[in-house]
Amino acid sequence: MVSDVHRTILYGGIFMYPADKKSKNGKLRLLYEGFPMALLVEQAGGIASAGFFKGKVRRILDLVPDNIHDRCPVILGCARDVEPVLSKYDDQPKSKL
Repeated sequence: MVSDVHRTILYGGIFMYPADKKSKNGKLRLLYEGFPMALLVEQAGGIASAGFFKGKVRRILDLVPDNIHDRCPVILGCARDVEPVLSKYDDQPKSKL
């Protein structure tokens, strides 16, 4: 993940590891992978979101872990590339999410 985020910061783009039916809470650990990369990306001017997670679209840095090994979905990168992905959540009926 570190090398992918490094490339995204240098050249732009998006890094996504969203939740799916098998891993409803995502696969990346919030404390060890989510928070550090989200902080770096946001300080570089990008967006770090968990997508539609626990009932609404959230920033990763706004999540509050319940356990040291909590996991979260990750969508991060430059604002130009992340905003269209997050807008897709607004287009979907909430029952399908």
